[in-house]
Amino acid sequence: MTDPAPLHAEARQNLRFAPGSAEERKAFAALQARLPKLFETVFPNPLLPRAVIVVPSISFDQDVLAKVAGGPHYEERLLCLLMLLRMPRTKIVYLSSLPIADEIIDYYLHLLPGVPPRHARARLTLLACDDASPHPLSAKLLARPRILEHVREAMGDPELAHLACFNVTHLERTLAVELGVPIFGCDPALLSLGSKSGGRKIFRETGVPMADGIEDIADEQGLADALCELRGRNASLKRAVVKLDEGFSGEGNAMFSFAGCPESGRIQTWVKNKLPALACEAKDMGWDEFSTKFKEMKGVAECFIEGAEKRSPSAQFRADPNGVLETLSTHDQVLGGPTGQVYLGCTFPADPAYGLAIQAEATKAAEALKKRGVWGRFAIDFISVREGAGWKNYAIEINLRKGGTTHPYLMLEYLTDGKYDAKTGVFRTPQGSARAYYATDNLVSPRYVGLTPEDLIDIAVMNGLHFNASTQEGVMFHLIGALSEFGKVGVVCVADNSTRAMALYKKTIWALDSAVGAA
Repeated sequence: MTDPAPLHAEARQNLRFAPGSAEERKAFAALQARLPKLFETVFPNPLLPRAVIVVPSISFDQDVLAKVAGGPHYEERLLCLLMLLRMPRTKIVYLSSLPIADEIIDYYLHLLPGVPPRHARARLTLLACDDASPHPLSAKLLARPRILEHVREAMGDPELAHLACFNVTHLERTLAVELGVPIFGCDPALLSLGSKSGGRKIFRETGVPMADGIEDIADEQGLADALCELRGRNASLKRAVVKLDEGFSGEGNAMFSFAGCPESGRIQTWVKNKLPALACEAKDMGWDEFSTKFKEMKGVAECFIEGAEKRSPSAQFRADPNGVLETLSTHDQVLGGPTGQVYLGCTFPADPAYGLAIQAEATKAAEALKKRGVWGRFAIDFISVREGAGWKNYAIEINLRKGGTTHPYLMLEYLTDGKYDAKTGVFRTPQGSARAYYATDNLVSPRYVGLTPEDLIDIAVMNGLHFNASTQEGVMFHLIGALSEFGKVGVVCVADNSTRAMALYKKTIWALDSAVGAA
């Protein structure tokens, strides 16, 4: 795995062990050994004390992440974990690069079912680095030993604490060792299983259908060779997808077209000469930058799955330290970007026409990951293509982290106290009512620039959109901090079926557009 942010010399001097050293790995393993007991004793009882240290560091390649509008505010997506404060003796320490506005924190605390906001606020500690630089939050924290000391003071007994991270890299491992608490997430030593190449190997091993492709490609020549081989296997192949091994949300993908490819002769020369024409999904990324990232990360080339009607469903799982694998949900992902590969949002649950089928295939891969020691939340993505009266499903990648489908589902689960039934593919409240939602991180308009958190909340209340605890329907917002500067906000629209959830989303757009005078 590539290094998302090398620690500068001053930060390294303050650490207990050299990052990645045998001593650090041994200390991390000892911390992780605490988790099985926590899952047996503390996690099942909501009345027992515990501390959750939330580290929403998006520890990916920062050059690719910089292409995402409002990227720094994506740390707010894990504010859904403030719902854990409904457990009366739970403390949360929430870390961020920049301070989060009080109005945003108040918004989440007022969503808490059955807990006065003041009671919850007394158990919440917010710590910010006051650092807007383009580096992962975890690297910023490791460079600030005084903030780490504040974390230790706020969390109390480290034996009852754990880290909740967006994704776990070597940075989060170092952070865990410095704080002396374990992480409920995938050990960085196993992250290669969730790379694009690693995912293809898991699918092949478990017999999960996937597109024809080639993994572990190391350089430009290897990529040209792989594309030629794919074309040789399928003379009618029109397009291929090239993926960075550690790309995310489709931003590390690019499309190669075989239009004009000679039927015979110097095909390899033609392919190599055409590589600079790759259509990158990431905004403003060209061949020079993409090829540099490809050499750093390696990658795969796959046949592009054509089809008049296609969907992009996914299945989510949670593996705990005691070997229990839980099926959490299925979603239909909403994709955009130049060639429709960038994650924009999702519908829950996935279409029943294929939802249980992709869940069954994903479970095969999930079991293999669990056996290899993967812990925490992860997702397995598919492409589904209509064939006649049915659907053909192809696995495309594994994401060993929380993702764009995580925070909407957690909000639904925490606010309704309901549960997904893996046998039927339906989420039900304790009263037996079905619930569905439409969610997006990308409700965006230049006309929304300048709207404050107070404006957003006022618009929601005045238009009857605010989530109603009695009906267990309505709209929840996230990425609120990105609204004023970037005109961008996230929403989760909950109703008793997908059609009504989409109607709520359209009403939300109408309310915002009306408030800013948009047509």
